[in-house]
Amino acid sequence: MDDDRPDVLLTGLLFYDLVLTGLGKPPTPGEEIWTGGMGCGPGGIANLAVAAARFGLRTSLATVFGDDLYGEYCRDILCDQEDIDLSLSRTADGWPTPVTVSLAYGHDRALVTHGQEPPYSQDTLMGDPPQARTALVHIEAEPRAWLAKAAANGTQIYADVGWDPTQRWSTDLLDQLSLCHAFLPNETEAMAYTRTDSAGSALGALSELVPVAVVTRGGAGAVAVDQTTGEYAQVPALDLDVLDATGAGDVFGASFVAASLGGWPLEERLRFAVLAAGLSVRQPGGALAAPGWYGVDRWWRSLTDPELRRTYGFLADRLPDNPGPPVAHAPVTPPARPH
Repeated sequence: MDDDRPDVLLTGLLFYDLVLTGLGKPPTPGEEIWTGGMGCGPGGIANLAVAAARFGLRTSLATVFGDDLYGEYCRDILCDQEDIDLSLSRTADGWPTPVTVSLAYGHDRALVTHGQEPPYSQDTLMGDPPQARTALVHIEAEPRAWLAKAAANGTQIYADVGWDPTQRWSTDLLDQLSLCHAFLPNETEAMAYTRTDSAGSALGALSELVPVAVVTRGGAGAVAVDQTTGEYAQVPALDLDVLDATGAGDVFGASFVAASLGGWPLEERLRFAVLAAGLSVRQPGGALAAPGWYGVDRWWRSLTDPELRRTYGFLADRLPDNPGPPVAHAPVTPPARPH
């Protein structure tokens, strides 16, 4: 019998992103800097949704759109262009879609955001969440009621976590890992929450709390343990030019889920996620920088480095026969609507 559940269930805050790239340095007060690079598109939770959908995963997103031009544009992109199910999402009258301006330079970026708390909470949007194969979740200090419901109905929870502005790194947050199948923090977050001093030690502590633990290490790659299979893997990052790092962690998470649903060995899952995240930083913006099967296929076919050909040789058997059409990257400005 066909499994018609969503492959990935998502909820969170959506932003309209305007990304400026090619800055030689950040601006200082009173200074104007001109740059030739710019892109716009949906961001925030859309980063995960687009990254998952471009790997052919049936993706269901519960979010809030403002009833403004930014909200309408983001809805059109996600629904019509990326084929993401928005039946759980709502449009809020009189609520402005949050807007983030990202100044990308070097391997990092500075963000300025205008926005308000959405009028609908995650729990309101989700209600009794539909059964899904997986949910990609950003866990916070306050547990969300829908998360326990989703775990109880058989949905495998893949979670990440963000920077704690209080820098208290309360270990109470780790209690939520009892609901999770996998946890994918970066090494700073992992060490802070586990009170350890290395990525390896943090991974060891987390592997006692969740079946699959992954610690991402930026330019140093990633390490992971899968207790369900007894596998351990450590992989390096790829040496790729960075235009804009926005959303790279989201692409990593969505790619890891895609490979996990395919039943790949842990090392292949990690290498694939590192590759997809690396390819995403070569384009501006978060969501629309996701490479999808098309981007990975194009990279593999153009690869001449013999060591990388050997290391990523598994892609020859993993890539679909039809990787799909070229993906749409972030435009400089939204195209004009036809009159």
